[in-house]
Amino acid sequence: MDSTWVLSFKQYPLFKSCFLLTILVLNSLFCSSVTFADKVFDEMSDQAALVMFKAELRDPTQKLIWVGSGCGNWTGVSCGRVNGRVVGLNLSGFELSGRVHVSLCKLVYLETLVLSNNEFSGDVPACFGLFSNMKVLDLSYNMFSGVVPNGIRKMSRLSYLDFSHNMFDQVVPYWIGNFSCKLEKLDLGSNSFHGEIPEGLLHLESLKHLGLAHNNLSGNLPDFGQSLEYLSLEANSFTGSLPCLVSSGESLSFLNLAENALEGGVPTCISALRALVHLNLSFNHLSYEISPRFVFSNRLVVMDLSYNQLSGYLPRKILESTEKSGLMVLDLSHNQFSGDIPLEFTELKSLQALFLSHNLLTGEIPSRIGNLTYLQVIDLSHNSLTGSIPLNIVGCFQLLALILNNNNLSGEIQPELDALDSLKILDVSNNRISGEIPLTLAGCKSLEVVDLSYNNLSGPLNDALTKWSNLRYLSLAHNKFNGALANWIFMFEAIQTIDLSGNKFSGYIPDGIFNVSLRFNNGDTNKGTPAVPLLDSKLSVIMGDDLRLNYNLSSTVTIDLSDNMLHGQIPDGLFDLHGLEYLNLSYNFLEGQIPANLQSMWSLKILDLSHNSLSGQVPENLSNLGNLSHLNLSFNFFSGVVNKTRGYWRFSGAFAGNPNLCVESSNSSDGCQTKARPLEPERAYEEGKEHGPISVWVFSLSACVSFYFVGVVLFCSSRTRNFMLFRTKD
Repeated sequence: MDSTWVLSFKQYPLFKSCFLLTILVLNSLFCSSVTFADKVFDEMSDQAALVMFKAELRDPTQKLIWVGSGCGNWTGVSCGRVNGRVVGLNLSGFELSGRVHVSLCKLVYLETLVLSNNEFSGDVPACFGLFSNMKVLDLSYNMFSGVVPNGIRKMSRLSYLDFSHNMFDQVVPYWIGNFSCKLEKLDLGSNSFHGEIPEGLLHLESLKHLGLAHNNLSGNLPDFGQSLEYLSLEANSFTGSLPCLVSSGESLSFLNLAENALEGGVPTCISALRALVHLNLSFNHLSYEISPRFVFSNRLVVMDLSYNQLSGYLPRKILESTEKSGLMVLDLSHNQFSGDIPLEFTELKSLQALFLSHNLLTGEIPSRIGNLTYLQVIDLSHNSLTGSIPLNIVGCFQLLALILNNNNLSGEIQPELDALDSLKILDVSNNRISGEIPLTLAGCKSLEVVDLSYNNLSGPLNDALTKWSNLRYLSLAHNKFNGALANWIFMFEAIQTIDLSGNKFSGYIPDGIFNVSLRFNNGDTNKGTPAVPLLDSKLSVIMGDDLRLNYNLSSTVTIDLSDNMLHGQIPDGLFDLHGLEYLNLSYNFLEGQIPANLQSMWSLKILDLSHNSLSGQVPENLSNLGNLSHLNLSFNFFSGVVNKTRGYWRFSGAFAGNPNLCVESSNSSDGCQTKARPLEPERAYEEGKEHGPISVWVFSLSACVSFYFVGVVLFCSSRTRNFMLFRTKD
């Protein structure tokens, strides 16, 4: 039969040609249908994998809209133009949570996977090694834990790997610098990686961006052999000295080695990094003087050498040219620099934040400080600066924070300071400033924090303060202010702390205006026990698209009127403040009884009414204040019985110096302790320091004079004696 067919084809060539053509067409149609079917099947398998991945997630905001055919219309999904397969998945910031299902690994054509800024948890699936086409993998800002899967080393095309801000806890994988010769960005920051930096990372030529900050890495800080642009190793335990990073001399723009244990001096070769924009070497153990050759290019924007042991004079020249200076932040605080503040600093025209606090600086504040017209923050506190606040400082008209506390500044607060109408923080405490608060300071309407404590200021409170409508913290403590307390003193809506202690204020405590402050009236019983009220300020300048000031005021909600000459009764309204945590009215001349509405102060943790003339019984509801940790009612005229079942035993010495008060003792069968106790040791010590030697000397002198005076009177004539008696009566 075969030969017959051959004979037939030979006999009929036209038929042969048609037959062969038909076979070819059918074969082509068959292959096309198979390819189309495969493509449809592959697309369906990708969609099925995504649907299964989604089924294992929690999506509270319902941002994942994956319906219909064609993955190109699915939220966060991108597909290839040729094969229609899923090549990109970007779900950043979708507020998703749960574990990553292994079905995701079926997306074998995936090139970009971004799951950052969600709440994914658990291990990273080991099957991620199947992503042989992956170029960008970003799992940052999640709660992934465990170890980095070894399968990732198969991603030979990867150029971007970000596992930062997770909970990985392991030694940095040894292969991390060898698996991809295309890797440009690696960020493993804010995890719990430990050990040393793998050798491969020090020589990976493609690497431009390396972030290993906020881990537990250790060992001597190595040098890097490639041309880096970004290097952040902040908050680890690296030791040794600073490397010169010569290979990155023309490329490195960001260098952050803060919060390590680096020692030695700051080598001048660091200033040879010509492209450097941001330099942070703070919180290390760097020492010695800064070389005069430590001069940077004009590209430098941030320079932070704070919290070290650097000494010597401040560097007079920081940049090559002050005329083209772009320096915005200069922080040399918390070191041991001495000498004066260089006049050259006032030529850094772009400067927005100057931190020189906690050094050994002397001399005066440069008179040309006002040339820095862009300055927003100046902190010269905790030095030994003298002279007065230069009037020229009003040229810094954008100033937000003026912090000069703990120096030896003198003079008066100039009325012209009202030109600083953007000022939010004014702290000149612990100086020798005198005079009154100028009325013109009413122009500083943006003030939020004012600390004038521990100076020699005097006079009554004036109405300028009423214009500070945003006031949160006010301390005029330990000055010489006098007069009556104004009715508006408690009427600031945002006020959190008022400290007027240690002055000469007299009269009554104003009543009826305590319910204005939101903080005084918004008590939170879940807050922790406070320490001694303290202005815990934190100034941080953040470099991003712009420069901004973050100021965090962490303080107890406080009213302190102690150590004045106030008299009269305690207003009932003062004990209605259920947000108040610290109340100190001690060392005044207050009288009457404790208001009965004490139970309203459920946030109260510290109450000191000692050394007054208060009387009546101790309110029983005082023991119901569950947050109360310190109570002092000593040295008053309280009477009655303090029952031991009320739990007052936990306030040691709280009732001393009240002779008519019966304090039941939990350890005594007698039941009561009525004997007055001596002055508490701490107060006696303080008064001894202030008055001890002088009081003894004055007493001795007055005794001698009195003895001599009496002798003279005895031997004088009757007329003289009558005259002396008359004068004495006068």
